[in-house]
Amino acid sequence: MPFRHALPLCLIALVWFAPDMVYGQNNRLIEPKDIAHLEYVTGAEMSPNGKHIAYLLAVPRRPLQDDDGSAWYELHVMDRQTGVTRPFITGEVSISSPQWSPDGKSIYYTSKRSDDKMKSLYRIPIDGGESVRVLGTPTSMGSFDISDDGNHVAFLAKEEQDDAIQDLEDEGFNQEIYEEDWLPTRVWVAALEGDSGRDAKQPKPRMLDLNGSAISVLWNPDGDELMVVLAPTPSVDDSYMQKRVFVVNAESGKVIRSLNNPGKLGQVSWSPDGEHLAIVSAVDIHDPEEGRLMVTSVHEESGLVDLIPGLKAHVHTISWKDNSTLYWLAAEGITSRFGIVTLEGDVTDLLAPGGDGDPVFKEFTASDDHNAFAFLGSAATYPTEIFLSDKASQKPQRMTDSNPWLKDKTFARQTVVTWKGEDGLELQGILIYPLDYVSGQKYPTIMYVHGGPESHESNAWLTSYSRPGQVAAGRGFAVFYPNYRGSTGRGVEFSMMGQSDAAGKEFSDLIAGVDHLIDAGITDPDAVGVTGGSYGGYASAWCSTFYSDRFAASVMFVGISDNVSKVGTTDIPEEMFLVHHRKHLWDDWNYFLESSPIRHIEKNQTPTLIMHGKEDPRVHPSQSLEFHRHLKTLKQAPVRLVLYEGEGHGNRKAAARFDYNLRMLRWMEHFLKDKAEKSPAMRIDYRKALGMPAEKE
Repeated sequence: MPFRHALPLCLIALVWFAPDMVYGQNNRLIEPKDIAHLEYVTGAEMSPNGKHIAYLLAVPRRPLQDDDGSAWYELHVMDRQTGVTRPFITGEVSISSPQWSPDGKSIYYTSKRSDDKMKSLYRIPIDGGESVRVLGTPTSMGSFDISDDGNHVAFLAKEEQDDAIQDLEDEGFNQEIYEEDWLPTRVWVAALEGDSGRDAKQPKPRMLDLNGSAISVLWNPDGDELMVVLAPTPSVDDSYMQKRVFVVNAESGKVIRSLNNPGKLGQVSWSPDGEHLAIVSAVDIHDPEEGRLMVTSVHEESGLVDLIPGLKAHVHTISWKDNSTLYWLAAEGITSRFGIVTLEGDVTDLLAPGGDGDPVFKEFTASDDHNAFAFLGSAATYPTEIFLSDKASQKPQRMTDSNPWLKDKTFARQTVVTWKGEDGLELQGILIYPLDYVSGQKYPTIMYVHGGPESHESNAWLTSYSRPGQVAAGRGFAVFYPNYRGSTGRGVEFSMMGQSDAAGKEFSDLIAGVDHLIDAGITDPDAVGVTGGSYGGYASAWCSTFYSDRFAASVMFVGISDNVSKVGTTDIPEEMFLVHHRKHLWDDWNYFLESSPIRHIEKNQTPTLIMHGKEDPRVHPSQSLEFHRHLKTLKQAPVRLVLYEGEGHGNRKAAARFDYNLRMLRWMEHFLKDKAEKSPAMRIDYRKALGMPAEKE
């Protein structure tokens, strides 16, 4: 039977926990050890006939029990009529990009299995049987697409390294020629010749001779043309700012049409007759986030038409209903919006935005006849799950329960808050009240600032290894998630409001939000902490320097401390120029200096915990090293730097995530509740935090 969610937001008596309570032994509360094994759905695909939904389930590795690493990704299949889910490929596996065969009888996916040296293409039948390797390549296969007749596959993979160069590397001549020795990703086409098997002679793929590095590929309905997204180079910067859409002849590789999309790019989709392409695009090169639904004729030289101009939201998933109508799903404010639009621009809403406790949807998939829809969504009391509806206007029903143990946990109240910036701009955010909140009592408060800033927080699941959420609320904190100016979900104009004004009004919005909670009698003004990653880490550094008198604790994660050096050490310099600062360093040295937390370092009185991945290419770890060195030299407040081996711009591996969560929570408890004057102990008792017996001496 389908799962029905009916979890009450019950409350229990509040207990003021001692510092060791961060390790947690109350089984009714959500604890760090719970977050460490939280499972969640990461992608779903409806079968063409609407009978099944294939989906990926992320299953984290268990700290101190499994070999450390990223989460496993399992393949599961749900029967839409019964709601029964079958595990197809589970355990220590990493499945990517599941895609149904056109007849709906099997699922293609990529993975590195058995003795594979590289990620290969596999197929597994829906009615039982083992996976068969369909195609192996010299380099790992990336994304792929099966033609509508099921006879061909187009896929992405890099060319094989030249033997002479590889021989030299084996001899120790493995120097990196920075940003020059990249191997571009190519588009390949291969015939699918039945169940070839691992040892059978497999079809030889042919490479299309296209300029640039490929990012995605999609067959047209007739199987004679491909939509290819190309960037000039394999750089991350180009993949953000310069990827463009091309229509290519599948046989010759000749470019038929360039769409010249104006900036950042999201989903691209062929109309059923192959005559139009719909794309989710930015308005122009300075638009921080793709989110406009645009359409163009494929074979006529017509421009891109914005079907919903002025939409105060960001579209992220689309699907053609017929040759003249599209379904679209958008992030709107702190919730989601689902509707249809015709090529003439007539808009009809299908699902009204939800209220507190309702799910927020982030993507959907549909059957070929659009009589079955599957949505991915989350709510305040559960992370991403699958929801189904039999028609577009029907309220989707939750079908999966990836973490049934959450029903036994106690959740704090979560709601939307609004306030005004110093210039009168209306702003939104999410507040999680302290568990068993008592009106009139003031509470320590943690403000979590999202990154980007082209991102936003929805009124959905807000607890993770880096987000304090319900774990902190269970320990008596109010947790505040502000959507400051520059956030997405409110249209292009709002998302551009922070440009060329780093640490200006966007961060003033944060202070206005905290003042709103103080004026409401919720927040103790002497016990406010701040945390966040990337741009949120930048905000955390700014709040511990420029606004240090307002914050009693700060946890900065992969954050910016020096804009002068940041723009010269990041892998996204063009994005920083085009959609953030709108100026180069040499255009205005003083702007970059004055918007840097280190410029205001002497104001620091806030205990600051700094954490960073040692392999971060986006915000170089030198940003944290520099900030730590200056704070440590000043000796005006406690400071600690934690560097994570092998981690980049955010932690992927189980141990690093668990460590981060524990340290972040402990720092907030230590300084906001205990009012400590020195840093907490350097080491963490992970076994105790996991509820495991202590190791024998």
